[in-house]
Amino acid sequence: MYVGKGINRPSGFPFTINNAIDFLLKKEFDEHRKAGTAHYLIQREKIDAVPFMHENIDKWRHNFTGIQYEHQKSGFLVFGAVDDIWIDKKGELMVIDYKASGAQKGELYDSYKRQMEIYQWLLRHNGFIVKNRGYFVYARVDKEKGFAGGDLHFTMDVQPYDGNDVWVEERIMEAKKCLSEPMPIADAECGYCKYRDRIKDI
Repeated sequence: MYVGKGINRPSGFPFTINNAIDFLLKKEFDEHRKAGTAHYLIQREKIDAVPFMHENIDKWRHNFTGIQYEHQKSGFLVFGAVDDIWIDKKGELMVIDYKASGAQKGELYDSYKRQMEIYQWLLRHNGFIVKNRGYFVYARVDKEKGFAGGDLHFTMDVQPYDGNDVWVEERIMEAKKCLSEPMPIADAECGYCKYRDRIKDI
């Protein structure tokens, strides 16, 4: 209804290339998921794993459902959409996150680490045995080849990360406390604050 009054919620940055990489990687790994075989990147990195086949895999990867857990202490429904999950011969799961980058080396930003650790926490609270080690699958633009032949070239890297989800519980309770406190004063330069101020009187 606000859009009809000419008030649009501030939009985030579009990630169309990232979304295309996600789509293509999921398509490739799903072929191996159905066959129970290891993708060539798994073989190349000598990782003991195949893509995890589970009846809820599509739900877990969907942005508006994801892996869910009802956190009783806070009353929150915590969820997140994972890119992929692999499983080893022991039945232990590995969280996989796809990234597209123009950098020569993959930067493991704190936000990337937190994202993976929350997925690990969610899977564990759904009763699965989850390895601390997960992997970021990077599709990096090959700047040396550039647009050779009219195509943009990428190199594929697999970067391990050993997660630690011990912080998640405390942060959930901090979020609960934050949401129970009075709304902070709007910042004049914040696009979301401007949006909120304009719609409150409608």
